[in-house]
Amino acid sequence: MLDLPYHFYISCRKLVKSNEVTMDYIYMIRMKNLREDSDKTQQQIAEILGTSQTMYSRYERGANEMPFHHIVTLAKYFDVSLDYLSGTTKRKKPFPKE
Repeated sequence: MLDLPYHFYISCRKLVKSNEVTMDYIYMIRMKNLREDSDKTQQQIAEILGTSQTMYSRYERGANEMPFHHIVTLAKYFDVSLDYLSGTTKRKKPFPKE
């Protein structure tokens, strides 16, 4: 389980039971954290994905579901595994090289 401030749980529109964060939220949190840690704007990431800043913002806050090919693109760009991005591991393993 992620150690997140209580206000995060309140700000989510979906029901979160027992202070557990579902995988839906974990990938949104990790997307935002990776973007902010790399000092990128939503506009810059949207350009990498070939979408608008508005749509990327909707993905990041969970208003729209991000297409899988965008998730793969983000994992490659930030050099993290899909497991990390999806929340199944806490280790930032590099994206597998071909």
